[in-house]
Amino acid sequence: MTGLFIVILLVVIAIAAMRLAGLRGGLLTFAASALMLGAAGYALGGSPGLKGSPRSGQAAAAPIPLTGARNTFLGRFSASEHWLLMSDALASRGKTQDAVGILQSAIRAHPRDYGLWIGLGNALTDHARGITPAARYAFDRARQLAPNAPAPDYFEGLALLRSGDPAGAHKLWSGLLTRAPQNAQWRPLVADGVAIIEKMAAQAPR
Repeated sequence: MTGLFIVILLVVIAIAAMRLAGLRGGLLTFAASALMLGAAGYALGGSPGLKGSPRSGQAAAAPIPLTGARNTFLGRFSASEHWLLMSDALASRGKTQDAVGILQSAIRAHPRDYGLWIGLGNALTDHARGITPAARYAFDRARQLAPNAPAPDYFEGLALLRSGDPAGAHKLWSGLLTRAPQNAQWRPLVADGVAIIEKMAAQAPR
C-alpha cells in the first residue's frame, strides 16, 4: 500500500502543477484521467522499486517542489517567501537539516509569520521523510496565527498524504472544501486532491 500512497501524492502534485500552469477545461480533465488511469494500473500491477516496507516508503518521500502551490495560498510576494525559497534550495540539494535550520532562524526573528510555520512543517516533513509531531506542531501554530487561512490544512494534508495517510488528508481537505468560498482561487487544488484520493481508493486492490 505504501506505493499507492506515493502514487496518489505524485498525481495530486502533478495535477496541481498543471492547473497552476494554466491548463483548464477538457485538457485538464483528459490529463487528470490519464494520470489516474496510469496510477491505478501502477498500483494494481505493483512495482519492483516499491515493496511497501517503511524503508521503501521513506526513501520515495523525498522533498517535493511546493513553490507553485505555496504562491497560490500565500501569495507570490509574501514577506516570508525569500526564507522559504532558501529553504527549498537547500532541501533540493539534500541539505534538509539546513533547510529546517534556516526556517527556525527566520521564525525566531518573525514568530508570528504563519507562512514560515507552514514552511517549517513542510521542511520537517522533508527531513524526516514523513510527518512528525514537530511538523504537526508547526502546522498547528500556523493555524493558530491564521485561523481562517486555508494553507495550514492544505499543506498538512500533503504531509499526511506523503506519510501514507490519505484518509487523514481527505478529512482535512474535505473540511477545507466545506468552508471554501466558491470563487476561491485555491479551491480547485483542494477539490482535485479530494477527488483523486477518492478515485484511487475506489480503484485500489481490496
